[in-house]
Amino acid sequence: MDSIKTAAKIEIGKATVADIPQMVAIINSVYRGEQSKKGWTTEAHFIDGDLRTDEADIAQLMALPTTIFLKAEHPEAGLVGTVFLSKKESGKLYLGMFSIHLEWQGGGLGRRMLRAAEELALELGCNAVIMQVIPIRSELMDWYERNGYQSTGERKPFDGDPRFGVPKVPLEFVILEKPLA
Repeated sequence: MDSIKTAAKIEIGKATVADIPQMVAIINSVYRGEQSKKGWTTEAHFIDGDLRTDEADIAQLMALPTTIFLKAEHPEAGLVGTVFLSKKESGKLYLGMFSIHLEWQGGGLGRRMLRAAEELALELGCNAVIMQVIPIRSELMDWYERNGYQSTGERKPFDGDPRFGVPKVPLEFVILEKPLA
């Protein structure tokens, strides 16, 4: 296969408890540790540690009634992407832990999964999708902006669980939002 894989054969659907080990492996590999530095979504340059999440964390989130995890699955490669979604009381859908396997980045799968999340938001009656992004990840901010997300101007402190990484520099989140038609 090509070094950049295409999303043509990939099915996007709801993840289940059985998918948790693969989801955790993908999430951790794209956000933390040495391996993540091969991709453009890494946080390893400014957060120490090898974990972004663990199985217990994902299982706890998956058990919430307002939460859905989507997965992208290839018939031969297995699970190649995942995203956490949570419907908020505000009528907005929160999007987080958006992860595309390093070997599948750059082929359109991220854009396709983002669209699937937005379609699900509409199905759930949401009027917007929101997310938190560390603004020093300028290439990621730019990607979301090209896909219709804009800063709300709101900022939040980075108050992550130390089990899932310790910041090397002071960090904060900026809130991005995309209104849905």
